[in-house]
Amino acid sequence: MKNCFLVLEDKSSFNGYSIGSSTDVVGEVVFSTSMTGYQEMLTDPSFAGQIVVPTYPLIGNYGINQVDSESSKIQVTGFAIKQDCDFPSHSHETVTVNNFLKSQNIPGIAGIDTRAITRRLRSKGVMMGAIASSIESGVKLIKSSHGYGEIDLVRRVTSAVAEKWESNLQSNPLRILVSDYGVKYNILRLLAERNCDVTVFPADTPAKDLMDLNPDGVLLSPGPGDPEMLNYAVNNAKNLIGNVPIFGICLGNQILARCFGAKTYKLKFGHRGANHPVKDLRSGRVYITAQNHGYSVDRDSLPNDVEITHESLNDSTVEGFRHKSLPIMAIQYHSEASPGPKDNEYIFDEFIDMIRKHK
Repeated sequence: MKNCFLVLEDKSSFNGYSIGSSTDVVGEVVFSTSMTGYQEMLTDPSFAGQIVVPTYPLIGNYGINQVDSESSKIQVTGFAIKQDCDFPSHSHETVTVNNFLKSQNIPGIAGIDTRAITRRLRSKGVMMGAIASSIESGVKLIKSSHGYGEIDLVRRVTSAVAEKWESNLQSNPLRILVSDYGVKYNILRLLAERNCDVTVFPADTPAKDLMDLNPDGVLLSPGPGDPEMLNYAVNNAKNLIGNVPIFGICLGNQILARCFGAKTYKLKFGHRGANHPVKDLRSGRVYITAQNHGYSVDRDSLPNDVEITHESLNDSTVEGFRHKSLPIMAIQYHSEASPGPKDNEYIFDEFIDMIRKHK
């Protein structure tokens, strides 16, 4: 086993051994509290530009399979874990986590104290870090790199061309267009299950091009990075408002909020995991949600014609809103889960109901 280090921006370092590719890499170091679903995390575009630290200590015990990926490739910049299981046991397992990372030249580090890293990130906030062969090379790499919030990561993960999601449609399907800021496959699966004819478009596709296709609804997807970097996406979304029902998820939620003049801000250590309690303020019901974001909408900057519908029970941040007169809804968490609880799939039914009422 080759020795390597996870080095943080504050000069702290953690010794471990290399898994995956042995190259040095830099990214924002974040933790996720999901106890399962490491394959979905690895392939979630919202983790682009980040070194992900699962808080659950054992990773790889059920291997990697052919069906649970949330995009076409690994999206994380690096993977930092406590224990790597190199003898997985599952009927659908085809390859180990180590070999999965190697196959796509993604570096990882195992054997480190992930509890200590998580406690440091919770107390000091997320920070840039590096997986490197030495502490010195890691520090140098961090100093020479751009900060996470200085990069338009959406352009790294969005579709290159328009792509139709294959599905078995029944009669009279709804035509849903997805602005791809980093869409997860399970969003597309859940729409297809609801008899939606789904096409995914690059993030910078002009609103006019979308409207020329006469959609029944437009979904603004999740994705990575700082929403303040995405003026082109905000301007496109503004041109959709009032012309078609819109549903924003996670980054899509933040972009919609910006369309109405709201501000966004960076959370200290973000919300990442499958166990975040959210209250639906309309029904009073509490749901356990899957989340993956480092930015949030400033509730005090939302206009009066927008109603907050969901709220985090951990820190009271905005988790969803609706426009009071236009067919527009948005949530901050991942209603499609993967990984996480399926409790929140009802949000997709609300989107479909909103479209049908608008038609």
